[in-house]
Amino acid sequence: MGRIKKGILGGFSGKVGSVVGASWKSIDYIRSLPASVRNPRTPAQVNQRSKFATVIKFLTKFTPILNIGFRNFANNQTAINAAMSYHIHNAVIGQDGEYEIDYEKVMISRGPLYKPLLCEAMIDNGEIAIGWDPKPLANGSSDDYAIVLLYNKTKDEVIVDVNGETRSRGYTGVDFHDHWLGDELEVYIGFVSDDGKLISDSMYMGCFKLPDA
Repeated sequence: MGRIKKGILGGFSGKVGSVVGASWKSIDYIRSLPASVRNPRTPAQVNQRSKFATVIKFLTKFTPILNIGFRNFANNQTAINAAMSYHIHNAVIGQDGEYEIDYEKVMISRGPLYKPLLCEAMIDNGEIAIGWDPKPLANGSSDDYAIVLLYNKTKDEVIVDVNGETRSRGYTGVDFHDHWLGDELEVYIGFVSDDGKLISDSMYMGCFKLPDA
């Protein structure tokens, strides 16, 4: 209980109702008790938190490429938050708190820059080689350059290339680690204009099983 120290109009110490009396450097003061903080655990909230945790664990491995690929959606939020929003709503599968990433729906970039009509990937002599039609159409330019993500879902590791070859080259290659041999890779590519202002929707190139060592 609280204790009055200087009469009914004086300071007091301790708790009285919803306030606390105390003294600091001979100055008496009172403060309200902090509001009770709850941690809601409704099924919907648990599911949303599980989705969030699944997405953030995945995306934080390649934030540099997302800072480029989602910069056009960073008007009232960061590029990473824009990427989080997209993936939570579009690239998560599962139910009842058990969620995983839908790799085919993952995007490393989003925007209106025109993508190549044809784009294919293959494993070639220690690298993931990606080729495309080099002809620029619509708002595309020969100077657009490729950004590439290799995600090793066996080891939960990534390789990011944010300075790939230009569109006119029609090809880019990304070396993978020797200790990745035998693992499965998810591969993505997007394009960025030379001045960085235009960005394309990225393309999912598929899942590739690397040869054994």
